[in-house]
Amino acid sequence: MARREGSRWVDPAPLEIARPRLPWWTLLPGWFKLVLLPVALVWVTVWLVAKLVRLCWYYPVLATLTVAALLLDWWAGHGLVGSVASIVIMSLFVWWWVSAESYARWCRFLRSETRRLSIYAWEWRTVMRLANLTGTAKGREYRPKLKRVRAEGWRDKVRVSMIKGQAPEQWAERSSGLAHSFHATACRVRVIKPGRIELDLIHSDPLKRVLALPQLSGDESAVDLKRIVIGRTETGKPWRIRLLGNQILVVGVQGAGKGSVLWSAVWALAPLIKSGTVRLYGIDPKGGMELGQCPEIFHQVVFDNGPDAVELLEELAAEVRERAGQYRGIRRWWSRESGQPFTLLIVDELADVIAYQTDKKLKERAQAAIQTITSQGRAPGFGVLALVQDPRKEIVPFRNLFTTRIAMRLDEATQVDMVLGDGVRERGAEAHEISELTPGVAWAKEDGKREPVRARAFYASDSDLAELRGFVAGFTAEVVPFPGPTGGAGGAAA
Repeated sequence: MARREGSRWVDPAPLEIARPRLPWWTLLPGWFKLVLLPVALVWVTVWLVAKLVRLCWYYPVLATLTVAALLLDWWAGHGLVGSVASIVIMSLFVWWWVSAESYARWCRFLRSETRRLSIYAWEWRTVMRLANLTGTAKGREYRPKLKRVRAEGWRDKVRVSMIKGQAPEQWAERSSGLAHSFHATACRVRVIKPGRIELDLIHSDPLKRVLALPQLSGDESAVDLKRIVIGRTETGKPWRIRLLGNQILVVGVQGAGKGSVLWSAVWALAPLIKSGTVRLYGIDPKGGMELGQCPEIFHQVVFDNGPDAVELLEELAAEVRERAGQYRGIRRWWSRESGQPFTLLIVDELADVIAYQTDKKLKERAQAAIQTITSQGRAPGFGVLALVQDPRKEIVPFRNLFTTRIAMRLDEATQVDMVLGDGVRERGAEAHEISELTPGVAWAKEDGKREPVRARAFYASDSDLAELRGFVAGFTAEVVPFPGPTGGAGGAAA
């Protein structure tokens, strides 16, 4: 209402305020409040006890230290408490300085509780609101609940109970912001069970050091083709890959360390290669720059991508079909008791064989043979370990036939999805961000397992390869000659 001319009347509406609403229980009669008072006191007591139990559940070490400090203060006074606290803190510091490994192992619970209290619980509400991970319904705010925190030195594992209607993908989209908010270098999202996720907040890289190959062992029984060890995961566990009933594709740019995966697998198979239980075939289109370093371990190896390589592939494809026919009605799976060797084909640069080959007929024959081996070779005991730099569909049109895919350092984020599959990069598999200073580091994804694994393969030096050649001495290998610079034979038979 506007002010009238010649009148002193002023619209009082701007001065009005909302009438305060009193809680419903204030309208109850006094005698009824008196009756409800004991119930309210019991409810408040139960609520306080529940809060205390919750604090003791999440902070058992800190709660124990606090109670001990209060009892000591009541018995001896503030001076003794301060002295004891100073001695404990200095002792912990000296322990960490002398042996950080044992300190991290024995004091991990204290570290976990301290980080939960000082970093996550302290800033949880603010971060959730600013990251738009809260929800509102009927005027009430719903916030994800912070659960267990486990500090492992290089990462913090933070359990979270999501609110209703929330999806893990929403957290994955905000992983970068969460990492910066909680003072971490990276954040990965893993699904634990419906409604529950775990955030891996990374602080340092446990795979920055080169891993030396383990000592060669002559014990054949120690080699399991279903889980050979080729390195270490970032959690410190052995990195195992499956060769029996599996086809493996390793993708990475030049210098990413694909050779580390190759030679680590061969190193683990050395006892079986020596006994003949495993038979290796190799194709190295780069003239033997990789496989030519240790040709004695191969039953047959070709150092180009020409007719010899295609004929080798077709021979293996024919052997796959022949062995499958022999197993028909007798066995469904290869085993050592069959008396036939497990055959592993290693192709150092797959693209040179099936994509960059200028002869169209040879290229088609090579593609058909490799597809036969990868699609039909699982049961009869044939495996493929293929290495390639370019993962595009036009280069490797049958990527889906490789049941285990390993992504080493890549150029682009889209290549991670090409190798590991859609959605894996959002869960933390940032293979395109692997440092050039850590060759051999990779992300591995196996069919049937939702979460990828970050690991580093062992590094094989020239002396290691010389030791490998000596270990399998006496194993006869046929090396197909490859053309030399003048067009003549530049290879040799081993």
